[in-house]
Amino acid sequence: MKKEMAYDIQGNSYPVADYNDDYDGEKFGFWIFLLTEMMMFGVLFLLFAINFYRHSELFGISSGNLNVWLGGVNTVILLLSTYTMGLASLMMRQGKVRVSAYLVGTTVVMAILFLSIKAFEWSVDIHHGIYPGSSILDAKDKGEILFFGLYFVMTGLHGLHVIVGIALMSWVLLLIRSGGVRPEHTIVMKNVTLYWDFVHLIWIILFPIFYMIGV
Repeated sequence: MKKEMAYDIQGNSYPVADYNDDYDGEKFGFWIFLLTEMMMFGVLFLLFAINFYRHSELFGISSGNLNVWLGGVNTVILLLSTYTMGLASLMMRQGKVRVSAYLVGTTVVMAILFLSIKAFEWSVDIHHGIYPGSSILDAKDKGEILFFGLYFVMTGLHGLHVIVGIALMSWVLLLIRSGGVRPEHTIVMKNVTLYWDFVHLIWIILFPIFYMIGV
């Protein structure tokens, strides 16, 4: 397929790059998106810090009610999934397409496992009447209500990002199969890898502030 050419006033020709070849533009646009995500979570972390300062003792007591072992297992799962997704991107650049696809699929499985463990945790909390708006939680002190309110909002929002990550990685698998992602064109895969790194980093902050302040 012949490339479209553009010419300057001296008559020199240059190939026209469409959006599929605009590596810098796609990378810059994705960083802007991640910046907005950081701002959103940053506000929530600031809100947590303010309320933790006001209700330190009650936040510590509330944290002690969370299952630090399940939170720790989920932390390890996300760490491993970040490694497999990063390795998948590296393998694609090296031309190892099948290995790359296998690693992306492995990352998806670990992401689903993370969500399953988190759903089990939530189900236990809800079974004990600990969820926003419940009569049991509303009867507790203000600090405990604030802690669990922030816990459900922030881990729930993070879980939503995990679901989006699963959808994006599944899309990458489809693109690999169709040739949309290949060794010479990996910008989509790099951006999805970067997104998954962000999801992992958010959890690295969520885990200690919710699960470990009561240990």
